[in-house]
Amino acid sequence: MPSEEKNIEKNGAAAPKSSGADSAILKVENGKNIKVKYTTKSSGTVLLPNRDVPLPTKFNTSDNILDPFCDPAKPQKISFHDVTSAAFLIRGGVERTPCPRSTSSDAYGMDLYLKKDFLQVTGSFKERGARYALLCLTDQQKKTGVISASLGNHAQALSYHGWKLDIPVTVVMPKEAPIMKIQKCRNYKANVVVEGKDMAEAKALAMKMAQDRGLLYINGYDHPQIMAGQGTIGLEILEQVPKPDAVIIPVGGGGLIAGIATAIKALSPDTKVIGVESEKCPSFSNAMENNGPIYTPLDNTLADGLAVPKVGYNAYVTALPLIDKMVVVKEEWIALAILRLVEEEKCVVEGAGAAGLAAILAGHLNELRGKKVVILLCGGNIDTTVFGRCLERGLAAEGRLVKFCAEVSDRPGGIYELCDMLSQLGVSIKDIMHERAWLKDIHRVEVKVICETRDWAHSMELKNKLKNHYANVEFSEEPLAIHHNAVI
Repeated sequence: MPSEEKNIEKNGAAAPKSSGADSAILKVENGKNIKVKYTTKSSGTVLLPNRDVPLPTKFNTSDNILDPFCDPAKPQKISFHDVTSAAFLIRGGVERTPCPRSTSSDAYGMDLYLKKDFLQVTGSFKERGARYALLCLTDQQKKTGVISASLGNHAQALSYHGWKLDIPVTVVMPKEAPIMKIQKCRNYKANVVVEGKDMAEAKALAMKMAQDRGLLYINGYDHPQIMAGQGTIGLEILEQVPKPDAVIIPVGGGGLIAGIATAIKALSPDTKVIGVESEKCPSFSNAMENNGPIYTPLDNTLADGLAVPKVGYNAYVTALPLIDKMVVVKEEWIALAILRLVEEEKCVVEGAGAAGLAAILAGHLNELRGKKVVILLCGGNIDTTVFGRCLERGLAAEGRLVKFCAEVSDRPGGIYELCDMLSQLGVSIKDIMHERAWLKDIHRVEVKVICETRDWAHSMELKNKLKNHYANVEFSEEPLAIHHNAVI
């Protein structure tokens, strides 16, 4: 594919193009051109870290209150020793989760393993870092308590282990946080404050409360001890699946991939570490293009656990030298991945937990065919109503949920004829309605149908049958999941 280069102003950044071309960003720093490579595809973006770009030693920030553990002027890298220390302290306090071979490995063309960290007590990997950070507190800090801002999983983990360790915990959760996660934190005896329209506002309030009340703020993705605790997943993966060719990790604030990559690269340097983000919250990808963490406006996303507007400074400097690839996937692939995990693996995971499989389904990681691959299912705290919508979205994306409008005769038996045709094809009608008022022909009626088919081929059979039988038939857009790159 053709390549092109684009000059960027010193303080600017270019968004990846959607033309399908391989591209390179040229940034100007200290009079030198610096490249950050990326490759765009029809269903997302793949970024490859450029090892020639010097890693910054400090960053600028506009934050009014600075977290001493996450100082942009002195970013901290964690070490393999930090991860092993965390593993020693938290043993027995968190679950050692299984990592079985996927029942659909052959279908994906990979020796695929699923690290099921959503089986922790609170439903996510966050317990590892939360417990380690709490155990590292001084006696006075344990008595005074801690505070943090979170959309849910970190808040639950901190609340639960604070309760178990008898350490007071306050969590500030934005108004967009799922109600289920807010209630769980209250069940774990935490002081829950629901304020702020998003994570940025919730964090600012939590930092202010920490300063006013003398509480220790524990960042959910950038605190060094949090990252080290999450890295224990990497140690378990290598014990359960020796020498994997690649480990695929969902990315939000960066702490998870920073910790796991630290462990993986120390023990198995040939293993590829691949990060996955949603297109609605590509904070780490934007940081790679900017050569440092940068604020990223977020849209509502199925992967709310990844919705962090700015990557952590410590996480960035730790993870970037260790990451082999960063993939950005569309929301439809995440919905489809949630559906696949339920149907094929009997795993109920949230959007963030399904991101790794979404990247495979989207065809971004076809180079891993025939390889030994581990996917991290990092969280299972999906809201019940959201779960239902995700399943429907996944069915639609795969072409198994079809919507169409057809004009049929308004004579007796006209609608029955349509329904009988669907029945004979083995198509299940989920919803049906009809209208007459807006048609020019008073002898016809428009019927709107939502129906379920077995698979894409069955949907095409339905489409062809209706097109041949009725003059006016309109289908909704063809599903995103059906194209030549997809693994379906």
